[in-house]
Amino acid sequence: MFTTVRYFVKTSVTFLLLGILTGLYMSYTKYITKTGYSGELLSAHTHIILVGSVMMMIMGVALWFFPRAEKTDKKYNPDLILIVYWLMTISTGLRFIFQIIKGLFWTESFDIFIAVTSALQVLAMILFFYSIWGRIRPVGSQIREARGEKF
Repeated sequence: MFTTVRYFVKTSVTFLLLGILTGLYMSYTKYITKTGYSGELLSAHTHIILVGSVMMMIMGVALWFFPRAEKTDKKYNPDLILIVYWLMTISTGLRFIFQIIKGLFWTESFDIFIAVTSALQVLAMILFFYSIWGRIRPVGSQIREARGEKF
């Protein structure tokens, strides 16, 4: 497993831990203190787990699992993948922070920041899958399928 893949996987686990701790806090406020929590906190919790943890894990495993890019593949660029990693990590982390702040202090001032970080996450995912698209190809399986083997 090479370095960039480890970045994706370890960041995914970190985001999962943040999501679990946020969920624990939400459970505490709902069932122990009976004060409840905001919809923003629920959104931050869900988002850090689904986009932060699940998507980062999918991206890392895809990067590790798919065959190497062919020499003629002009789309795949390891430097772009590293940029995507940082873009995804920073935008996901900032969105989580902005939603936490908005949820705790009941302010509308973070809406534009949340929208911008969301757009940056989408951009990162598009760039990632654009870059690895050529790596999604058969490597030997088409030969076994031609012989009638079922998967």
